Amino acid sequence: MVLIKKYFINKAMLQTKIDEYLAKRFYRAGYAGVQIVQFPLGTRILIQAERPAMIIGRRGETIRQLATIFENYFGLSNPQITVRRVENPDLNARVVASRIAVFLERGAYYRRVANVMLRRIINAGAVGAQIIISGKLRTERARYEKVRWGKVYSTGYQVEYMVDRAVMHITLKPGTFGIEVTIVKPAVTGDYVRIKSPEEVKDFVEELREEMERQREEEAKKLAAQQAKPEAEKVQVEETE
Repeated sequence: MVLIKKYFINKAMLQTKIDEYLAKRFYRAGYAGVQIVQFPLGTRILIQAERPAMIIGRRGETIRQLATIFENYFGLSNPQITVRRVENPDLNARVVASRIAVFLERGAYYRRVANVMLRRIINAGAVGAQIIISGKLRTERARYEKVRWGKVYSTGYQVEYMVDRAVMHITLKPGTFGIEVTIVKPAVTGDYVRIKSPEEVKDFVEELREEMERQREEEAKKLAAQQAKPEAEKVQVEETE
């Protein structure tokens, strides 16, 4: 049991190291994540990014360098690297955080960058979003700027499958800046309740009315039978006398 725990811990640590290395090296390419699958004949590595060409390199030169690093430094056997473009990058927190980092490095105004990125997230169909940029934004004293829109869940079951969160740090001339992006993707929550329109429940209402009328008729018949029974018994007693 101890060996099994150690195996999975080492596996998770290796993937975390590779993920941090790729995020630090290829944040300009809009790095979004990595998946590592081990096979008997080698290891398959799937890298997702907004601009795969920057990771592939000219004539695959960067890919070959990555394969050598994965094999010699990280100890992966026969790595087979595949780079794929991330679907809907505006709903990926890591891609948005990397965009903000690149704009800040170019000297863009932090408040304008945050508002533009928030608007793009909203137009992509997100339920809610929050962007926090912290550091020496305008003065020598560190502060933070927060922009928020819509519903941003921080607890509950919906956080596991709806919320995407990413944190990135960059070093600029004033100092270190922190970027935190939280995106709530469009999905149905567990407590969602939708009120149906009258057209949708028309057939059900008619069936319910017919059932209620049927029950009323049966109850009326039973009541009439109960009222008629004492009268019949009274008549029978009078005849016997």
